[in-house]
This record gives sequence, structure tokens and C-alpha cells, in this order.
Amino acid sequence: MLELFISGGPLFMGLLTIELVFLIIAAWKAPAWTKEIGLLALITGILSTLLGFSQVCDAIQQAGDVSMSVMAGGIKVGLIPIIYGGLIYVASLIIRIIHKPRI
Repeated sequence: MLELFISGGPLFMGLLTIELVFLIIAAWKAPAWTKEIGLLALITGILSTLLGFSQVCDAIQQAGDVSMSVMAGGIKVGLIPIIYGGLIYVASLIIRIIHKPRI
């Protein structure tokens, strides 16, 4: 699990973890904010991936020819923050469903 965290980039993965902690705190203190915090985590994951792919495109442009296996490994690593942000968003939706008033 720590390998995925480091592979995903410590800056954005750390930011996503902080957002997860805020989500857990918001579940107790401010349940109305859970969906917004989860959406922020999803957008942070997407932004991280887009910035990473931008850097990869610059590196490929400078290197010239890159093998497909190296490119596939880079795409796999680049998708880690989106998956983590998406899981946080799903958790926020589940928390919101639990906190909805009963009919």
C-alpha cells in the first residue's frame, strides 16, 4: 500500500490523504460537507493525473522513441491518484447516504 502511495506522487497523494482525514472529521462535525469534500478529492486526483501526463508528454517529446511497455507502466502509475480520489468520493457519497434523514 505504501508503494502505491509513493508511486502516485507524495505531494498529491498526501493532499488526498489530508482530504480523506477532513472527510472523516466532517462525517462527525459537518455531515453536509461530506459530498463537497469527496468531490474536491476527485478533482484533486484528476488534476494530479493531468499534470503528471503533461510532464510525461514533455519527457517523451525530449526522448523521442519510447517503448509501449514503458508508456503502459507510466499510465498505470498516473492513474493511481484518480483511483484514490474516486474511492474517497465514493466514501463521501456513502457517508452522505447514511446521514440522510429517514422518510
